[in-house]
Order: sequence, then structure tokens, then C-alpha cells
Amino acid sequence: MSAGQFFSRLGYSILSCLIGVIFALPLIWFIFAPFNARAELGLAIPNPFTLQNFSTVFENTFAVRALLNSLIQALGGVVLVGFAATLAAYALSRSSIPGKGAVTYILLLFSSVVSGSAAMVPIFLIISAMGLIDSHIAVILVFGGGLLPTAMFILRDFIDGIPRTYEESAMVAGASPVQAFFDVALPVIRPGIVVVVVWAFVNIWGSFLIPFILLRSDSVMPASVAIYSFYSEAGTPIVTLLAAYSLIYSLPVIVLYLFVSWKFGFRFFGGIKA
Repeated sequence: MSAGQFFSRLGYSILSCLIGVIFALPLIWFIFAPFNARAELGLAIPNPFTLQNFSTVFENTFAVRALLNSLIQALGGVVLVGFAATLAAYALSRSSIPGKGAVTYILLLFSSVVSGSAAMVPIFLIISAMGLIDSHIAVILVFGGGLLPTAMFILRDFIDGIPRTYEESAMVAGASPVQAFFDVALPVIRPGIVVVVVWAFVNIWGSFLIPFILLRSDSVMPASVAIYSFYSEAGTPIVTLLAAYSLIYSLPVIVLYLFVSWKFGFRFFGGIKA
């Protein structure tokens, strides 16, 4: 190796380490700040170590209830999206409807608008006309409508990869089309359903705009909105409490990912073990 190549690789390694440190510092602070009595930027290791921040957070009944509300809305949306997307994607994949590919892409295109700020006024008017303002079902339906086309698109790719001969063999053996779907196709596309479930859960769990616009009562507000209860009247964040609540708020997503990774073998690059 020449001197030029050596210094080039050394410089590349040093630059990569610096970039890694820059990206890691906020994460390190995020992990340790909730256990710090003074969540200052220069104090990565808690000094002194304390659990008082979590105790204060759990004394905030509004914020604790909001975590449960987020769970209700996320699970409701996940069930709706997962169930509807699985059936719709299977029907699109196995049917002979002319132009079904174009329909899927059009739905996918328009779904990008549903959860955006441009669609908030018509969404609010529709939900208001239905009498569902300030209810969990309003948030679940809006998220279901917004995420369903993309979920169908994802699952259709999984289903298209399954040979039709699987179901045809089952029906030749006497199974009905419904039995062929549940006993043959569904177990094979289960990894695709899991992908959709995790994706939908993360999207609903971290959303702020839709519940902020559709909900009014503290009793139904999710954690993404309730996090602002840890700001002072002047709009200044109470950093120690905000860090503690943010850590608690992120745990369900982390636990879900770790469970899916353990159960189905997902890796960080999104693949599946052979």
C-alpha cells in the first residue's frame, strides 16, 4: 500500500468516525437525560443519577392517559389497515380486473394527500358531518383511509410472489376458495402483513396533526399531543420531564420492533432470515 492510499483510508476512517459521533451524541443524550437531575447538553452521564423525572411524569395523569389513548388509536388503525389491506391486496392480485394496476397506483398517489396538511379541512368537514369529532374512531378511520392504499401496494407485491398453483392445488383437493386463502395463502404472506402492521403502527403512534385537529377533549388526546403538557406557560420545554416522557413514549415502538425481529427474524435492513 502506498503512502497516499494509507493517508486516504486513514482520512476516510477518521471522517466516518466523526460523522458517527455527531449522529450518536443526540441519541446518547436522549438515553441518559431522563435519569439526570440536570439535563444539560454537556452532561451525558447522569450526575446525579435520579428517577425523580419519571416519578413526576407519572404524576401527570393527562400524559399517562394519553399513552393509553395512543395505544387505542394505533391498535385500532393497525387492525383496520391490516385486515382491509390483506383482503383487498389478495383480491387485486388474484382477480382479472382490467386496469387493476392503474387503480392501485392512483390510490397510492391520492393517499399521499390524505394525511397531509392540504387535506385537513375536507377531512375535518367530513368527520364533523359524520358526528365523530373528538372520538377515537375518527382518528382510526382517517388513518385507515390514508394508510390503506400503501398497505395494499406493499402486500400485493408479497401476494404476487406466491404461485397461483398453491391455491389451485388446495382447491383440487377439495378446499373452498376461502379455505385456500386462510390455510394456504395467508401463512405465506404473514411476513408481509407483519411489515404492514409495524409500518402502520409507527405512522399512527407518532402522528401529531390528525389527532390535534380532530380531537378536543383531554380524555382522548394521544401522547403526541400530550407531550406539550411538559412545556411551561411561556412555551419553554421542561427538558428533564420532556426527555423522560419522550423515552417512555418511544418504548412501545422499540418493543414492537424487537418482538417482530425475534419472532420473524427481521433485520435492521428490513429483510427476512432464510
